[in-house]
Amino acid sequence: MARLADYFVLVAFGPHPRGSGEGQGQILQRFPEKDWEDNPFPQGIELFCQPSGWQLCPERNPPTFFVAVLTDINSERHYCACLTFWEPAEPTQEAVCTEDVDEAGPAQLSPATPGPPGQLFAPKTLVLVSRLDHAEVFRNSLGLIYTIHVEGLNVGLENVIGNLLTCVIPLAGGSQLDSVEDGVRTISLGAGDRQVIQTPLADSLPVSRCSVALLFRQLGITNVLSLFCAALTEHKVLFLSRSYQRLSDACRGLLALLFPLRYSFTYVPILPAQLLEVLSTPTPFIIGVNAAFQAETQELLDVIIADLDGGTVTVPECVHVPPLPEPLQSQTHSVLSMVLDPELELADLAFPPPSTNASSLKMQDKELRAVFLRLFAQLLQGYRWCLHMVRIHPEPVIRFHKAAFLGQRGLVEDDFLMKVLEGMAFAGFVSERGVPYRATDLFDELVAHEVARMRADENHPQRVLRHVRELAEQLYKNENPYPAVAMHKVQRPGEASHLRRAPRPFPRLDDGMVQWIVDQATAKMQGAPPAVKAERRTTVPSGPPMTAILERSSGLHGNSARRLEVVRNCISYVFEGKMLEAKKLLPAVLRALKGRAARRCLTQELHLHVQQNRAVLDHQQFDFVVRMMNCCLQDCTSLDEHGIAAALLPLVTAFCRKLSPGVTQFAYSCVQEHVVWSTPQFWEAMFYGDVQTHIRALYLEPAEDRDHVQVGDVSVPEDERSALDVASEQRRLWPTLSREKQQELVQKEESTVFSQAIHYANRMSYLLLPLDSSRSRLLRERAGLGDLESASNSLVTNSMAGSVAESYDTESGFEDAETCDVAGAVVRFINRFVDKVCTESGVTSDHLKGLHVMVPDIVQMHIETLEAVHRESKRLPPIQKPKLLRPRLLPGEECVLDGLRVYLLPDGREEGVGGSGGGPALLPAEGAVFLTTYRVIFTGMPTDPLVGEQVVVRSFPVAALTKEKRISVQTPVDQLLQDGLQLRSCTFQLLKMAFDEEVGSDSAELFRKQLHKLRYPLDIRDTFAFSLGSTHTPGRPPRATKDKGPSLKTLSRNLVKNAKKTIGRQYVTRKKYSPPSWEHRGQPPPEDQEDEISVSEELEPSTLTPSSALKPSDRMTMSSLVERACCRDYQRLGLGTLSSSLSRAKSEPFRISPVNRMYAICRSYPGLLIVPQSVQDNALQRVSRCYRQNRFPVVCWRSGRSKAVLLRSGGLHGKGVVGLFKAQNAPSPGQSQADSSSLEQEKYLQAVVSSMPRFADASGRNTLSGFSSAHVGSHGKWSSVRASGRSGGLGVDVGSRLAGRDMLSPPQANGAPPDPGFLQPQRAALYIIGDKAQLKGVRPDPLQQWELVPIEVFEARQVKASFKKLLKACVPGCPAAEPGPASFLRSLEDSEWLIQIHKLLQVSVLVVELLDSGSSVLVSLEDGWDITTQVVSLVQVLSDPFYRTLEGFRLLVEKEWLSFGHRFSHRGAHTLAGQSSGFTPVFLQFLDCVHQVHLQFPMEFEFSPFYLKFLGYHHASRRFRTFLLDSDYERIELGLLYEEKGERRGQQACRSVWEYVDRLSKRTPVFYNYMYAPEDAEVLRPYSNVSNLKVWDFYTEETLAEGPPYDWELAQGPPEPPEEERPDGGAPQSRRRVVWPCYDSRPRAQPDAISRLLEELQRLETELGRPPERWKDTWDRVKAAQRLEARADGRGTPSSLLVSSVPHHRRSLGVYLQEGPVGSTLSLSLDSDQSSGSTASSSRQAARRSTSTLYSQFQTAESENRSYEGTLYKKGAFMKPWKARWFVLDKTKHQLRYYDHRVDTECKGVIDLAEVEAVAPGTPTMGAPKTVDEKAFFDVKTTRRVYNFCAQDVPSAQQWVDQIQSCLSDA
Repeated sequence: MARLADYFVLVAFGPHPRGSGEGQGQILQRFPEKDWEDNPFPQGIELFCQPSGWQLCPERNPPTFFVAVLTDINSERHYCACLTFWEPAEPTQEAVCTEDVDEAGPAQLSPATPGPPGQLFAPKTLVLVSRLDHAEVFRNSLGLIYTIHVEGLNVGLENVIGNLLTCVIPLAGGSQLDSVEDGVRTISLGAGDRQVIQTPLADSLPVSRCSVALLFRQLGITNVLSLFCAALTEHKVLFLSRSYQRLSDACRGLLALLFPLRYSFTYVPILPAQLLEVLSTPTPFIIGVNAAFQAETQELLDVIIADLDGGTVTVPECVHVPPLPEPLQSQTHSVLSMVLDPELELADLAFPPPSTNASSLKMQDKELRAVFLRLFAQLLQGYRWCLHMVRIHPEPVIRFHKAAFLGQRGLVEDDFLMKVLEGMAFAGFVSERGVPYRATDLFDELVAHEVARMRADENHPQRVLRHVRELAEQLYKNENPYPAVAMHKVQRPGEASHLRRAPRPFPRLDDGMVQWIVDQATAKMQGAPPAVKAERRTTVPSGPPMTAILERSSGLHGNSARRLEVVRNCISYVFEGKMLEAKKLLPAVLRALKGRAARRCLTQELHLHVQQNRAVLDHQQFDFVVRMMNCCLQDCTSLDEHGIAAALLPLVTAFCRKLSPGVTQFAYSCVQEHVVWSTPQFWEAMFYGDVQTHIRALYLEPAEDRDHVQVGDVSVPEDERSALDVASEQRRLWPTLSREKQQELVQKEESTVFSQAIHYANRMSYLLLPLDSSRSRLLRERAGLGDLESASNSLVTNSMAGSVAESYDTESGFEDAETCDVAGAVVRFINRFVDKVCTESGVTSDHLKGLHVMVPDIVQMHIETLEAVHRESKRLPPIQKPKLLRPRLLPGEECVLDGLRVYLLPDGREEGVGGSGGGPALLPAEGAVFLTTYRVIFTGMPTDPLVGEQVVVRSFPVAALTKEKRISVQTPVDQLLQDGLQLRSCTFQLLKMAFDEEVGSDSAELFRKQLHKLRYPLDIRDTFAFSLGSTHTPGRPPRATKDKGPSLKTLSRNLVKNAKKTIGRQYVTRKKYSPPSWEHRGQPPPEDQEDEISVSEELEPSTLTPSSALKPSDRMTMSSLVERACCRDYQRLGLGTLSSSLSRAKSEPFRISPVNRMYAICRSYPGLLIVPQSVQDNALQRVSRCYRQNRFPVVCWRSGRSKAVLLRSGGLHGKGVVGLFKAQNAPSPGQSQADSSSLEQEKYLQAVVSSMPRFADASGRNTLSGFSSAHVGSHGKWSSVRASGRSGGLGVDVGSRLAGRDMLSPPQANGAPPDPGFLQPQRAALYIIGDKAQLKGVRPDPLQQWELVPIEVFEARQVKASFKKLLKACVPGCPAAEPGPASFLRSLEDSEWLIQIHKLLQVSVLVVELLDSGSSVLVSLEDGWDITTQVVSLVQVLSDPFYRTLEGFRLLVEKEWLSFGHRFSHRGAHTLAGQSSGFTPVFLQFLDCVHQVHLQFPMEFEFSPFYLKFLGYHHASRRFRTFLLDSDYERIELGLLYEEKGERRGQQACRSVWEYVDRLSKRTPVFYNYMYAPEDAEVLRPYSNVSNLKVWDFYTEETLAEGPPYDWELAQGPPEPPEEERPDGGAPQSRRRVVWPCYDSRPRAQPDAISRLLEELQRLETELGRPPERWKDTWDRVKAAQRLEARADGRGTPSSLLVSSVPHHRRSLGVYLQEGPVGSTLSLSLDSDQSSGSTASSSRQAARRSTSTLYSQFQTAESENRSYEGTLYKKGAFMKPWKARWFVLDKTKHQLRYYDHRVDTECKGVIDLAEVEAVAPGTPTMGAPKTVDEKAFFDVKTTRRVYNFCAQDVPSAQQWVDQIQSCLSDA
């Protein structure tokens, strides 16, 4: 029984103490005046009576009523029913009030009739304070008191109040009361009234009246559901309304929905205005506030605001309210709409039934609550199976196993349930409802018995509705147990009684009288026997075990039965010792263990093999069991939802192996690397589970105690009672036990918990202490232990979380993680755990202290045990590790470090792991890494046994290493975390290795140090290329400079003499394949002797200052300069003589100057340079000062057709050309050094211009500057040659000016065609291509004959950065987040590598166009050795077909890259000194550009794409000496340049890459391009748009069978076995074999047809016993035969065997015939794919040229259009005799071709008629046929040279001349 009301209080308006305008509440009277002992008077009532503040009103308002809720310090709720009415204010009160009286309180109701003018009214409140929530009774009772007062009834107020305070009612009614009268309490307050109080049947169910239904009406379904989830997940909820009663109802309704959970945070349905700052509290709350204060709530950022009057719920952006898990969310929503809107289902019916009577509001309220009750039953179904009974006596201690609950419900990922289970409300639910023996209510029944019904009804809405209505009935009955017993009778005041003037204010009551009534009643109560609340307690039903909320169909493991079978078989094989069988099954088992069922099956199977808690295995069995356990555990999260780790915990301490007598190793030492072991929550759940098992065993009869329930195993046999059943029974018996017996039970339980705590301290030390406690990996990788202060379970997976040390690129080096105190960390972790569980389980403080003392000893003892285990385990012979495969080495390559066992891991390229390309999973592979003097090599076998016995090889040259970093990774087999290394190389290989456990950290460190030492030797002579086969001892000091060599004078003489000899010889260009041997060349003819080259002996002093380190070793050193590539090429191009006198100035515009022969002017230039004939040597020294690195402009190539020259130089210093353009005044006499040098420079450039035949006679005014400014545009002519950003490109205007051979002016601004006057603008003689930044602000002077072309170029560091990104894109290092080509293409684009290629090609094509049009070009960028070299080399490859042959390309590289000083050692970071600069692949970028051109013109190159890859690989490999050092000067210093001349070694290792290529080319056609069918004098103009470029396969391809294929000796695997007859005489077996991508070398496995045939020929010749013919000779014979055949058939494509196979490849830029005259020329924009339209030809020459190009489109070789043919004698080139040749005049192609004889198929030469300038009568010269008439001689003069011809007689000579002339006039 309980008091209906505890206190009655009268509160009135009083002045504010600080005299402010507002008043405050004053308690006038309270009854009883003394506090009840069990219930003190609540503070702050006066605030809650008027929540909006105490104010006076100008009019009388009707009385108001609401119930406020106060919560005391013990979380008890006090309901304060407040009835407020207004009385005229007393004068003292009015004085307080300010003038601002017209503002009525928010509770004012209008209209109201004011009293007398100026009259103010003050509020007065009657308050009833109670702990019971009977709002209607309170309303009636207070209403009765007010009525008595207003109506002046003849009843004493004191009596009524006294009766009210002494009224006692039952707490809960119903079945426990003896009669209906007791359940329905009728009360009367002594004023002729009757009230019926219906007490609810079940105390635990909340009373909601209509509040839930009202809440749904006000807010709607979605909003209420959102508030429901917010309250459950502990968010702040604020209700707003103008009505206080509605605020109370809404809060009550929300709380009713949360049942069976109780809301335990701040709950204030009506918050007074003075306490609004409570809203900024950090804790969750449910609060109601008057809507008048809405403005104050605006700045609350994390509060969900529900506006009851507006019907909205506002969730702030920063708040995430997790929704209910599906399908519960949608099911709940639909049931709610069926309850609230039954018409919805019928709305679409054609014949709707007559309207059904809707439920009353009260009934609807219960139906809505029933829906939520069902929801909770579904959410929490089976919760009792996850309760752990930790203690039964003296009070139950219960813990909830949250992880198991989530795992078994299949809601591990669900945010909502996770938050609910972690919340305070659920903790209260467990402690209140977890008790096994207590009174039960509706929810207990529902969750235990109705869940199956709910699952069955899910898809039947009507059945669901029926169930909801049944539940609603029960809820309704609970609130209204006896609805029709009696009627209320309570007096009410008359209508508008508040407007009548009250006879008097509310009187002061007689304290004494009320107190006397209360005392009387109290005395009477004390006399009566106490009413004991006799609860009906029972065992709470547990219900069926739980099921998953949503049966997720596991499509992945559909065939799970088969998988479980595999797991069982494998385990039985292991324990039967059938290791081979087990090994075969193991991969399948490891795959199956991804599924939960298979993991559970594994734990069950392993349990069967444990006897008496111990299972001793042999080493192999132990290994298998540990691997399977690790595989099981690797997918466990830190919470272990599925109980896998829990089931394995007893097993890891059971399985063991004997290492030696007395030393046993348990499985736990091998499965520690899992995050679950360092999670405190896991250990707590495990501990409580075990304690429960033992406590249950304590109370079970020994007979029953058959076998214990397995932890983590849900199914319990029926004949065994659960721990909860046992506990329930014990709680029932507890009161009947004697005190001693109770004490004994408590003690037994406490010691059980204590012993388990000791047991767990041991278990935890087993799993937390690493086997090698000196290795502190434990703390680095483990979340829970590292972060000692927080017991959080941070989900850090330890799979890839390794220490990422920077590579040794950075200065830092590696810093090992400092070793930390492992033992201390483990002790602290265990102590924290022990503290928590022991205090929760009620262990005595003495025992707890004892535990704290024991833990350090336990840990220390275990560490000592482990030391022995660790020591012995090191001695174990490794378990059948595969035999180390030794790599094949090159001759001279030596092993530095023998194999370290490693695992090679996948590196992000998916081919190796059997990705989209198909093929097997070759990686991860198990093997060893070897370090040799030349390479890092991995050899091994794939770990996946299904792949078979494939050897995996991955290697790269040590010199190519670009980055090395330490990593920490899981080994693929044991899943152990091991240290590893990631090595990245610039040959696009990546070794990502995890060291095997047997490799100590010292061995790994030694490997790194040796690798570093080999990668960055102190001296270049310590590299592999030098140490190979030489007697050189590393670190030898350089030889003394005093050498017994010739003096410099002698040297310079020798140099010049030798040069003179060599220049006389002729260089033969036509023989493409066998380069002329430079050693054995005939002596020059005697007539050459007369032209003696004079050398002035008095050389300038400056050129004779020898470098101190120059060591000329013999007379040959300097003279051999002449033999260098440069000279051979200059001679071929007809560039210059070696003369400093002007004896030849007339005939030769250029000369070879020996001014740099001692490398005094420019260290990085070759010794001999081409300079204009007119410039003296002494002037060169001064010119060189204007240029960076003294690299002044020198000629490097001359166009055979236009005679334009290509020059190269370094960029300008600050002064120089720029100064020369800026300062236009004449130099003053007092000239500075800089001015004089720039003057020299001007002279020098003038000399270059004068040396060009076409411009030598011109006036010097002809330059592009002739364009008027209107045509050029504001930014200057070259504004479009810009490389800004990605879209940088030559615009159409430069394209249209440069693309045609003729320079067309751009169209006018309005789009009209160009002015006729600008059709032939004049060209500048020389264009200087310079860096834009360098040439800023330069205004070209129109009087000059040269013009600047400023372009934006990238720097070497940008190349380096771009290459780094390209490496990462092609070899990522770890798998991409999103597999597929998109991420590769994205990272490729980010690298900007292709954009740089595009810029290089673009600039090169521009230069090619300028040269082709007859202007010379000087490329003057950066220091002149990076981008300059790239551009100059590319231009020569595009312009000159010779450089597209094998011999020519070699010559080009030797000349432009080696002789002109590209810094190979510096850019390749070859020595320790260059380490900081890093690898910058300038040469590789050039090769990539050539590769792009090769792709677009595959028939123009004699070499194959493999040749480019070969050079790309070996320029970085340091296998050959060719690409070492930075200049010829350095090579001479080391005595490298000429050491191999003369002496021909035998089969020794090649030192030069060219020598190696020559040797290899003789044996195999690997470098030869079979499609080679060049067009003579073809200039290539490739597309350079990024869209036209392809990623070079050099960057992406890989051959794992034998490693990179560029070391040819190593790449040739063992020969295939020949076909053999089967013994039974059957046919030979098929020689079919599988070619795997990424494994086999496809060119070797499937050679192309021609290579295959050549191989076959060689094989057959060998079989016949004949010496095999060289492949080249065979190929040449085949081509010749093909031509003859073709000519006989009249088919017409003789020059190429393979023409038909490449119809689509472009020969030229892709000119297609357009409609219009054949003679029109197509002007092509330089860089765009579309050609700019056809324009009229402006010069005859261009027209001719274009027509020949057009014909070549359709006839791919010299077709046999023979217009006229016959024999003519032709004079050979200089010093050659006359020879008879068969000439063919081809009018179609405008060619004059000649052959050796009539039937010869191979054309020996072609004269392009487009180049013929005149045909004139000739004169016989020396050696001409003697018998022929003089008139039979005639000359054909072309732009290149004069050809002398002689016919057999005069008529035929005349006929030839006529034919040629007619051919010319036709064109």
